[in-house]
Amino acid sequence: MTRRDDEPTFFALDYVTITRDPRTQLVVAIGGDARAAGILQTAGGFRSAPVAGRDYHRLPHHLPVEHQRHGATAAAHALLLAGYSVHLDPSLNTLTAPDGDRQAARRYLDRLAERARAAETDQDVAAVLSEIAAPKEGLLPQLVQSLITTWATWGERRCEAGLDEGPVDQLMETTSSLSDSARRITQIRNQAAQHTPPAAAPEKVVPPPAPSATPSARRR
Repeated sequence: MTRRDDEPTFFALDYVTITRDPRTQLVVAIGGDARAAGILQTAGGFRSAPVAGRDYHRLPHHLPVEHQRHGATAAAHALLLAGYSVHLDPSLNTLTAPDGDRQAARRYLDRLAERARAAETDQDVAAVLSEIAAPKEGLLPQLVQSLITTWATWGERRCEAGLDEGPVDQLMETTSSLSDSARRITQIRNQAAQHTPPAAAPEKVVPPPAPSATPSARRR
């Protein structure tokens, strides 16, 4: 069958998917060839993770969320420039519009709630609490920083305008309370992470029955 000049010509491109595994929360890359693997490693910081039946790449464990997103976006951009077809999870794309960021944040919170519901051990709970209250990278500390910035700029503006600063003071008190709550959640997280299941009680050893006494001889 000959090719018609008025028909487009399609080239089979290696397809790479970069997404977050819902069970482990690892950012993984699947597909591509050896050249794509090199781009993933050099541009995005991915590591090779061979498993039975399939080789894939993933970002390191315990990498902060923003670092994960930057690595995934950089790798996807480099792969596209190299001619690969790439699917990048929207929640990992740092180049999305604000609405996309908001949707990604909602998806992240939904996944966090799913992980909390599926938690079976104290270590699972500790991992969820780390996402919520970990210093600097946790949800609550980042929210506190946003509120502090709001308080500072808003308070300065109301002060210069001679307006009542009562609402600003209330915001600062609420922000301080939220910061204290984040610290308490971190302490709870540490307790959950250190908890180990109680050891099974040793089985009671039942002593063998004592031998019966030899009947005494009859007196004649």
